[in-house]
Amino acid sequence: MTTNVKRDYYEVLGLERTCADQEIKSAYRKLAMMYHPDRNPNNPDAEDKFKELTEAYAVLIDADKRSAYDRFGHAGVSGSGGMGGFDPSAFQDLSDIFGEFFGIGDLFGAAGGGRRRTRAQRGADLREDLTLTFEESVFGTETQVAVRRHEACEDCSGSGTAPGKSPVTCRSCQGRGQVRYQQGFFSMARSCPTCQGAGSVITDPCLKCKGEGRVLRQRTVEAKVPAGVEDGTRIRFSGYGEAGAFGGPAGDLYVVLHVKEHAFFAREGNDLHCVIPISFTQAALGAEIKVPTLDGDQMLKIPEGTQSGTT
Repeated sequence: MTTNVKRDYYEVLGLERTCADQEIKSAYRKLAMMYHPDRNPNNPDAEDKFKELTEAYAVLIDADKRSAYDRFGHAGVSGSGGMGGFDPSAFQDLSDIFGEFFGIGDLFGAAGGGRRRTRAQRGADLREDLTLTFEESVFGTETQVAVRRHEACEDCSGSGTAPGKSPVTCRSCQGRGQVRYQQGFFSMARSCPTCQGAGSVITDPCLKCKGEGRVLRQRTVEAKVPAGVEDGTRIRFSGYGEAGAFGGPAGDLYVVLHVKEHAFFAREGNDLHCVIPISFTQAALGAEIKVPTLDGDQMLKIPEGTQSGTT
């Protein structure tokens, strides 16, 4: 953008003057994602547009500055809302926005003493499928499920380093897990590419896990299937998924149940349906017949004059 005339902040964000704070945040998120310089490396105007969006957001999200802007326009915030007096420490929620949408750690962290992104990572969830007979789905059962998952290496206790050794501080980020770079008018941070945000690097890897801190194993999980489950039911086993990284918690295991069809019975909710053929004479005069149930054969009395399809 080559003009020096500032646009109306509401116009910049595409908002009405009566907009609520949540609308301001939503509009900024959407437009910041669109114009962030990292997403527009071949667009020289993206950085200026991004600065304009951030300046507008910084003023409109602050109740006092917004009030001054509504009354006096740009002159009302020239000493605080413009980039010359922009106070990044007052806008911690900007850090949340960039951390969530762009994978950037602390925004304005140097000026505001911002937060560091946690190193611990939760393990991935796993899924296993289990096929049940119709009877098992009705009465419940106990069975075993074989699961292949990554677990913390026993030799290095999940650290990835050889026994007796320790990770060394990453020289690229000095152990902070993040590296900073200048983006226009403010400083931003990214996860350190050398240590992947850990703050340390492994120079003597564990031979068993080859520095990964995890090994692949097959385990058997005891699964207690309750009575009355339906096809597609998911049973959750907390902590039985993949092992976490950097001391993070393990993921969960989800066992998805599949019920085989029965030769005679069909299920509708908690009811069982079975179609029994009878002769015309039995229907007209009545009879007592033997019918199958899941508990064994039972005698059923057919009243005279029974119509086809009667339940």
